[in-house]
Amino acid sequence: MEIPMFPLGAVLLPGEPLSLQIFEPRYVALVEDCLDGRREPEFGVVLIARGHEVGGGDVRTDVGVVARITDVVELSGSRFRLRCLGTDRIRVEQWLTDAPYPQAEVRVWPDEPGADDTDLLADLRKRADRLHTLTAQLARRSGIRRPPPSASLEDLSTDPTTRSYELAARLPIGPTDRQAALSAPDPHIRLATLTTAVDDAIAMMEFRLQ
Repeated sequence: MEIPMFPLGAVLLPGEPLSLQIFEPRYVALVEDCLDGRREPEFGVVLIARGHEVGGGDVRTDVGVVARITDVVELSGSRFRLRCLGTDRIRVEQWLTDAPYPQAEVRVWPDEPGADDTDLLADLRKRADRLHTLTAQLARRSGIRRPPPSASLEDLSTDPTTRSYELAARLPIGPTDRQAALSAPDPHIRLATLTTAVDDAIAMMEFRLQ
């Protein structure tokens, strides 16, 4: 299918909310077309690997997520405030024209069946607890008396795919690691990818605490 595309400097995950301030003319045109009633109110979101959101000339990843518009506030000066929700994961088959805004031919990319992730999940929770402890220690050393709480890894979905995305959204990892999790072919590999990302963060914290 062909859909409008919105490259961002952040990674959207399935099931995750997204808020956007729209002011650049090409993305104002994108929103107006999404809301004209002739198509679904949605567009694709991919990470900008290199470059900038404004002005074009960026290098984009080929795995992203469909963002469905759930709320719109029209502002003065041809601007919009959007609330969206990540839905299906997509793979870009071909980039099309960037006029009047980026567009691509994409296909929905569901997860493949994965191995049992029970042990991985328990291990990831332990590592996340360790990372939170180290982060709190570093914050106190820096003079922050009350470090921000970590996101709870409880009350997760029983569906392996949904649960793996919930974990990716809650863990304190950067866009590169979030993109790697998004690009994993199944929930088991996604949890393994998240475990590696948390291990890297733990190693960095331990080094800074030496």
